[in-house]
Amino acid sequence: MDKNSKKEIVRNLLKKGVLVTPDYLDTVKDNDIDNSDALLSNNDLMIINKELSTGTVNTTNVNWRELERSLVKKDKGDDKQTYEQFLDILDSEDENAIKDVNVVFSYKEREKKSRIQDFVSYFNSRFSLLEPIIAKRPEITKLMAINKLKNKRDRDTVSIIGLVQEIYVTKNNNILLTLEDPTGSIKVLVNNNKPEMFAMAKNLVLDQVIGITGTNSDNIIFANVLVEPDIPLTKSFKKATEEGYAIFLSDIHVGSTYFLEKEFMKFINWINQRSGSEVQRNIASKVRYIFIVGDLVDGVGIYPGQERELTLENVYDQYKECARLLAQIPKHIPLIICAGNHDAVRLSEPQPPLSQEFAAPIWELENATMVSNPSYITIHASENFPGFDVLLYHGYSFDYYVANVDAVRNTGGYDRADLIMKFLLQKRHLAPAHTSTLYIADPEQDYLVIDRIPDFFVTGHIHKCSVSQYRNITLICGSCWQSTTSFQEKLGHHPEPCRVPMVDLKTRKVTVYRFGD
Repeated sequence: MDKNSKKEIVRNLLKKGVLVTPDYLDTVKDNDIDNSDALLSNNDLMIINKELSTGTVNTTNVNWRELERSLVKKDKGDDKQTYEQFLDILDSEDENAIKDVNVVFSYKEREKKSRIQDFVSYFNSRFSLLEPIIAKRPEITKLMAINKLKNKRDRDTVSIIGLVQEIYVTKNNNILLTLEDPTGSIKVLVNNNKPEMFAMAKNLVLDQVIGITGTNSDNIIFANVLVEPDIPLTKSFKKATEEGYAIFLSDIHVGSTYFLEKEFMKFINWINQRSGSEVQRNIASKVRYIFIVGDLVDGVGIYPGQERELTLENVYDQYKECARLLAQIPKHIPLIICAGNHDAVRLSEPQPPLSQEFAAPIWELENATMVSNPSYITIHASENFPGFDVLLYHGYSFDYYVANVDAVRNTGGYDRADLIMKFLLQKRHLAPAHTSTLYIADPEQDYLVIDRIPDFFVTGHIHKCSVSQYRNITLICGSCWQSTTSFQEKLGHHPEPCRVPMVDLKTRKVTVYRFGD
């Protein structure tokens, strides 16, 4: 029997005040699907609240086995609240029910050979996506293509938009840029006597798209205004009408000798409402989504000497063990999962979803949604609320910007993921510099451009939890479940493991729970 037929049976019986277990569905014969008398004749049926017959039920996220357990606990007088919460979910009508996770974008890999022309198309795509964003800015006046500048009189005010081809500091400590667009290239001088603009220019990186307004001279523009794509100040701060929480995990690293299994089991116990205060258990009962932002396993051959730091030496066993742990999360909570640089997929971005060959046990989790890195997901939508847009990106490019951008390196580096994320939002690109990450030069589109403005920008990779706000976007960097490795010490990482950022979707308040000692 297919999944849709099973759902139809569940809906029909719920209207009659009857709840069935998964085992019961396996006993139904195809010719009994539309026969109410046959369906009701089975002695294994469990009769529940008759008032359910008045509602149309959204059964997608109901964990039937957990509901049975909660009913037993209620009858014993141990836990009445959990059972009532299940009934609240079941009794909700379709028009008010929280919709499933909606994957807005997840990269689908295409089998084709790369050509040199693909790189040209890739950067042209980046320009075409970001050029109209910058062109709308009020600072950009008299916009023209670079090849039209030769027809302009000297000392005219002009605006151009282009990719940063070169950055050079002159002997007078000014910054000389070369910008290019599809029609040509030109030099732009940013003078150090304009402190605010000069500070922005110091943090430019190659290959990002910017706008310049300045004075045209003989084959050079003297900049007066520098404009990055950035996030508009008019971005709204959305709050949900329906109650619920979202949790953000990353960098579990199952298979490493440094994996903190005891602490991860503390999280598992809490999410199952088996530990914590009454308030904390109540919050756990309201968790609606769990995001896992890459590096589910430690992988094999990721860094020199890793084989000496593994408890599971092949990636199949690592994913099997990871799936065993994740399977203990209540099934009514969707798991939205993307890959990271330690996972068994290609390193070049966009990374496709986890491999169905290597990570088969993860794919078999009934509540798992696999997406690419990066990806866009909408959650918690209802009739009166459009939902939250979540941008997931593991964060492999972060290392480059910590090492090469003064504004990031000198103000916290690996300890301030929020500053790296803010930096990338200002560029509207997850890895603007050509060498900041390995990437696929997809000729159709540069899928690392942040062309959609999210409500949540969620990352991982650097093993240190961070929460911030930038122009009404909530920035969340996940923690990790691995203690400090020798390789991380060499890179200058300062991990803070076992911290779980959690968002109250009705208020947008973020709380960080600690499951470590």
